[in-house]
Amino acid sequence: MDQEDLSMKLSRNFPLNGMRVFEAAARHLSFTRAGEELGMTQTAVSYQIKLLEEMLGEPLFLRRPRQVTLTEAGASLAPKVAEAFGLLQEAVANMRETAQVTLTIHCTATFAQQWLARRIGDFQIRHPNIAVRLEASSALIDFNSTEADIAIRTGDGTWPGLYSQFLMYSGFTPMLSPALAQSVGGLHRPEDLLKLRIIDPSDPWWRIWFSAAGVADPDLDSRPRSRLGAQTFEANAAMAGQGVGILTPKFYRDEIAMGRLFQPFDIMGRDGHDYWLAYPEAKRKLPKIRAFHAWIVETLETDGLT
Repeated sequence: MDQEDLSMKLSRNFPLNGMRVFEAAARHLSFTRAGEELGMTQTAVSYQIKLLEEMLGEPLFLRRPRQVTLTEAGASLAPKVAEAFGLLQEAVANMRETAQVTLTIHCTATFAQQWLARRIGDFQIRHPNIAVRLEASSALIDFNSTEADIAIRTGDGTWPGLYSQFLMYSGFTPMLSPALAQSVGGLHRPEDLLKLRIIDPSDPWWRIWFSAAGVADPDLDSRPRSRLGAQTFEANAAMAGQGVGILTPKFYRDEIAMGRLFQPFDIMGRDGHDYWLAYPEAKRKLPKIRAFHAWIVETLETDGLT
């Protein structure tokens, strides 16, 4: 039988299990030793080889007392089968290695830009074998339909099927550029904020904050609507003097220190949605997950944000 005919017969119904048995038997030149390697009896090995030979229409081994040798067809087939199984093993190993060393993090845009992106280099220095992929959006992802390994999200930490670790409280308060505050003679009472343009007055954080500040009716509905889509964009607008944003000051300590943002009041609003680390329970023991979990908790504590 020539190689083309043999390939055509193999392509019709590829006998993967038989090939696995054949590769071991051809390597050991022993059905008994092949069976020991594969956890099979000598009889089972012989049966698998027989099925393979019947399918191919060619004998692969010459059976002699206490010895088997490859036929010409078997000797032709054996190195190619060994090479094929080697390629399969290499492909699986590479896939496992990639899955183990690539960490995909899904994160809110503000947390990603204002904190994580500025610190993630430290994680990579500590764990040079882990490649980090960062995805940022406000969507609440489904781990069953995404490649993300871990998520940083806001909420109450209760997500069925996920392990969650509290990271930091998410308080919010009005912030603006110092120059804009001076343009109205300074801000002495919470009501003074209403002299200025409110960035995104439809944000529910504003009503929560004004209520905490004792302002019963700030009349936000009558103000021009605007929605920038992410807190980090509102912060940029506030720094540009375009109005007052309702922001999480923990994210803007550098901007406050540089005089780009001003927090006029110590009053903080809370809506019960804090920052959490979340990932599937089944991934708790993965080294890359454990490494990132330990790092982010430690780094947030060091930064005084927990």
